[in-house]
Amino acid sequence: MSQTSSPNRWVMLGVSMTGQIASTILVNGAPFLIHHLHTERGLTLTQAGGIAAAPFVGVMATLVLWGLVVDRIGERASMTIGLAIVTVGALGAALSPSLLGLAFWLVVGGVGAGSTNSASGRVVVGWFPAHRRGTAMGIRQTALPLGVGIAALLVPNTVAAHGLRPTLLLIAGICAAAALLSAALIVDPPPPTRAEAADSGQLANPYRRDHRLARIHLASALLVVPQFTVWTYMLVWLIDDKGWSTLSASVLVAATQLLGATGRIGAGWWSDRVGSRLGPMRTVAAGAAVTMLSLGLLSGTPLAIVLIVVATAVTVADNGLAFTSVAEIGGPFWSGRAMGLQNTGQYVSSALVPPLVGALIAGRGYGWAFGLVAIFPLIAIPLVPVRGEKAHDPV
Repeated sequence: MSQTSSPNRWVMLGVSMTGQIASTILVNGAPFLIHHLHTERGLTLTQAGGIAAAPFVGVMATLVLWGLVVDRIGERASMTIGLAIVTVGALGAALSPSLLGLAFWLVVGGVGAGSTNSASGRVVVGWFPAHRRGTAMGIRQTALPLGVGIAALLVPNTVAAHGLRPTLLLIAGICAAAALLSAALIVDPPPPTRAEAADSGQLANPYRRDHRLARIHLASALLVVPQFTVWTYMLVWLIDDKGWSTLSASVLVAATQLLGATGRIGAGWWSDRVGSRLGPMRTVAAGAAVTMLSLGLLSGTPLAIVLIVVATAVTVADNGLAFTSVAEIGGPFWSGRAMGLQNTGQYVSSALVPPLVGALIAGRGYGWAFGLVAIFPLIAIPLVPVRGEKAHDPV
């Protein structure tokens, strides 16, 4: 590929991040409706958590399919179509007259959001060289905490001031703008020819070659549990348990997402420096276990606020490391499906967290819930295949 025909890789990173942020605002903004649904609509925490989980169900059900679509038709088309579907889902949710309809359209929005995970990841992996890929993917992975941070400011405050429908219409507008931007600016990275790929072994199924991908998928699914516990219930905990106002709580949640974004970039830079994605990932898993256990034990003390802020950074730092490793191992002809499977496991966990942790909080309290989820990163530590890690695979 000639240098003159190559787009600016940082523009590609920025546009792909924008699409990921837009879809994140819908998917991860749903948990910020829990307080409204619980206090204004009279739903239990378990019921409100079920509605909040609806977009995660849509994402989870279609991630592998989107990975296959990205492998077949490319990143630009997949991302544009997916964001258009997210827009339709947000519009349908806004206009729905019932809570059941709200849940249905949030599922539809989640279906479209699944496209941005594989597509934006492949844009970054395709346009950045291996020695910069960890940092670039760390920056790309900040789209999730940045999207959550924006949702934390946007959703609860707009719902409180104007109601549910204007909030969802605003989200639909954001997603529509991101779809147009993707269609106009994204350039698909050129893959190697099939002959070149065959010579380098990139056409072979990486799941049959060894167990690295399967172990990374499982470890990542476990590590999502503390991440989404904190993301889903931090706002409600601050308001209901600590007596904070909605504005103050949402500002802190948004600020902590910036800290989480910094942590992802730092973890990516670290992985480039040490030439390893999975060694840092195992260290992050250990840190998540310690942090969540400490939060559970000290949730009734003033130190809990500091610990939950730390938790928002530590529990997200592994995502970029795992995603980059999966893309590198999968290669250009399998990375879409591999990233789809990676995210599927994560979204299975994400969809289960709101209702199940909500039931645990209702029965035993926030301290028990925070402390018990420390079990999941503890189990993930030995699953990370550090010994099987190889030099960064060329993509």
